[in-house]
Amino acid sequence: MKFSLFLHMERLDESQSYEQLHNDFIKLAKMADQGGMHAIWTGEHHGMDFTIAPNPFLNLIDLSHHTKNVRLGTGTVIAPFWHPIKLAGEAAMTDIITGGRLDLGIARGAYNFEYERLMPGMDAMEAGGRMRELVPAVQKLWKGDYAHDGKFTQFPSTTSAPKPLQTGGVPMWIAARDPHSHNFAVEHGCNVQVTPLWQGMTEIQNLMTAFNNAKAEHGEGKNPKIMLLQHAYVGSDADDVTSAAKCISRFYCYFGAWFKNERPIRQGLLEPLSEEEMAKIDMYAPEKMLENMPIGTAEQVIEKLKVYEELGYDEFAFWIDSSMSFEQKRDSLRRFIDDVMPAFA
Repeated sequence: MKFSLFLHMERLDESQSYEQLHNDFIKLAKMADQGGMHAIWTGEHHGMDFTIAPNPFLNLIDLSHHTKNVRLGTGTVIAPFWHPIKLAGEAAMTDIITGGRLDLGIARGAYNFEYERLMPGMDAMEAGGRMRELVPAVQKLWKGDYAHDGKFTQFPSTTSAPKPLQTGGVPMWIAARDPHSHNFAVEHGCNVQVTPLWQGMTEIQNLMTAFNNAKAEHGEGKNPKIMLLQHAYVGSDADDVTSAAKCISRFYCYFGAWFKNERPIRQGLLEPLSEEEMAKIDMYAPEKMLENMPIGTAEQVIEKLKVYEELGYDEFAFWIDSSMSFEQKRDSLRRFIDDVMPAFA
């Protein structure tokens, strides 16, 4: 099983400058590269200081000048916000600039907050349809001249200018949860990214089952990979681990509030949640974080990750956004690289 780093610029409050967040982003990415991680992933989000990533291609091109070996992936671009010709061309140019290191992850999106502002009236079902139309169109644009007459987009014969540096095009990943999404990904020659969030081992097993079923039905002649994206933390001792679980619990309380899209927002920041409000959200309790995620000492994290490896996951993406300080993230990542990864060499 390979290991990668998933991160954004994550602003907790107005005391943090964007410049410092960018510097911290670069420092963590350089650690991942120098530490032998396989890839760095960053996503696409708009109007949210919770996850600052208006165009992941900009971030990845930036990272290409600070790193040497890691793959550089979009985890993920939001399909409804992209025209096929625009996505094909920008991804191909990014692949050229990064020296053929790009992986292109695509999702339908998760936040109604973003839908309301960029695609008013669109719901998750339409977003999924737009993704399923976008992916094969991009693949065909990379191959040559292609005319498209779809439900959501139409254009006359066009090709991607430029073409990707990588032979056969940029590897594509689909964010999948339900069996239909797994089937779509494998059928179209894409890899799969799954995110169980806080839901634990049963969900992790079910997602692998869906992937294996899709491979059995649609994978002949293909070799799709599956990546598990999940929060993790490697603590120095029990007290450090307990503190980290509280931080990740807070992250999910804010994640849930953004997802529900009911709380006031000012300058890209949610109205702060009180300790009392967060304590009432049982499914995000620190104890649930410890139970359902690889959060612990190095030995405890290795034990959980070995189970993922045995299930057949090809890659584990360490999601480091967590409402922690940069120093906490840095120290956890260092322990992950030094004390956890060698157990999988």
